[in-house]
Amino acid sequence: MGLRRKSRELALQFFYGHDIQERPSAEDILHKELEEFRSSFKSDQKAHPYAEQLIKGICARQQAIDNALADCSHHWRVERMALVDRNILRIAAYEMLYIEDVPATVAINEALEIAKRYAEPESISFINGILDNLQGKKAG
Repeated sequence: MGLRRKSRELALQFFYGHDIQERPSAEDILHKELEEFRSSFKSDQKAHPYAEQLIKGICARQQAIDNALADCSHHWRVERMALVDRNILRIAAYEMLYIEDVPATVAINEALEIAKRYAEPESISFINGILDNLQGKKAG
């Protein structure tokens, strides 16, 4: 497994706990939460910088990301999506919209691989459809 995949999975784990505990994304609280997260997850330390880049970026732009996802998902409000699906989508959307060195196809493929591991089987096509739509809107 590549280093960025590990980073994406760490970010997903962070957001899962963050959402379950209904924590706010204010910068001072986020800093403390990231410190706790670093000490709790002793995974490959090389994966932490990109995971933290994803976490901070998503928190800073969450409303814009959620709006983009809502525009691409028919009949689904972001807040009603399954917790894991929503956060996989946010990570991929952030990469597609804000990280220049990650091609959209890579972000989508990574999201689908992570979904195979963490989401329900039927979530894979749901995630793929929304991200394909986002890719089309970004290209258009």
